[in-house]
Amino acid sequence: MPLGVFDAIGDRGHEEIVFGHDAVSGLRTIIAIHSTALGPALGGTRFYPFATEEEALADALRLSEAMTYKAAAAGLDLGGGKAVIIGDPHKDKTEHLWRAYGRLIDSLNGRYIAAADVGSTDIDMEIVKRETRWVVGTRVQEGGAGDPSPATARGLMGAMRAVSRFLWDTEDLAGRTIAVMGVGKVGTDLVQRLTEAGASCIVADVYPPAIEHIIARLDVEAVDADSIYDVPCDIFSPCSLGAALNKDTIPRLRCRAIVGAANNQLATVKDAARLEEGEILYAPDFVVNGGGLINVAEELCGFEEKRAAAHIDKVYDNTLRVLEAAAERKVSPHTAACEIAEERIRSIGSLRLRRRSGDDRN
Repeated sequence: MPLGVFDAIGDRGHEEIVFGHDAVSGLRTIIAIHSTALGPALGGTRFYPFATEEEALADALRLSEAMTYKAAAAGLDLGGGKAVIIGDPHKDKTEHLWRAYGRLIDSLNGRYIAAADVGSTDIDMEIVKRETRWVVGTRVQEGGAGDPSPATARGLMGAMRAVSRFLWDTEDLAGRTIAVMGVGKVGTDLVQRLTEAGASCIVADVYPPAIEHIIARLDVEAVDADSIYDVPCDIFSPCSLGAALNKDTIPRLRCRAIVGAANNQLATVKDAARLEEGEILYAPDFVVNGGGLINVAEELCGFEEKRAAAHIDKVYDNTLRVLEAAAERKVSPHTAACEIAEERIRSIGSLRLRRRSGDDRN
């Protein structure tokens, strides 16, 4: 028997689950608001052909919870939310669908702020914005922050420098070998920054054209997608799908640290312990990949590039604080990061137990 909604939520602590449907456009969406303790819940819109509604709900619940921790770890006055739209983004996108989705968001009065994610784009968000102001991630020419990939890569570089300082007493990445799994927009931008910093990069991707593109642009070595786990390196950087770190892949790793852009890199909580046992330092994903979120959040007060860059650079400080707290508390960095995020949610969230809307910010 399939689980009901409340069974699926379990003890994750979600505040609200919204199911939206528009018969004319075929919109079927689930918006999961995990927490508004720190502020309105901000999260991307994932447009994906989920096999079942249960699968779509599970994804929304999992990703919205992760966004709560990401926002808290970044020091933002935002909560965690996520939306999923069931459908094929290559076939089912229409203006009517996006505007119906925008009207649903608007009905939440700012408790959820939408952004782009897998299957959606900045241009899609501009259509949504015709129905609601509670959306970020539009193009620069429309007053938005634009593509978040460079911001994510910038933050990731800061995190790698923090890890380098923690492990090797230097922020300099020159001479280090970095294995990057996944060279999409974020991975490619990261590799360019690393090579400019004097690091050597070994890359892999399941999509051959991505490898061809980066080899043509940058001086890198490429290996097949499965072999990347076995590459001797200083830092392993998962920048593609989640759950890349699991009971099968962790024993194969030949790195000293992990700093990657992918969300939900650990397949299970036990995998953090496996990394500890293997003496591999894991910089928690929701701490180090927060640059993109920080960047789009800047739109809420009027996007300004220099200010956004300064805030993204705080990923360095956030990462170092987590690593030092883990060492002091004698716990894994993943545990320390969760504790720090939860401490902030309890402390600041107690000022207002439940935000009423996105206007209720002060």
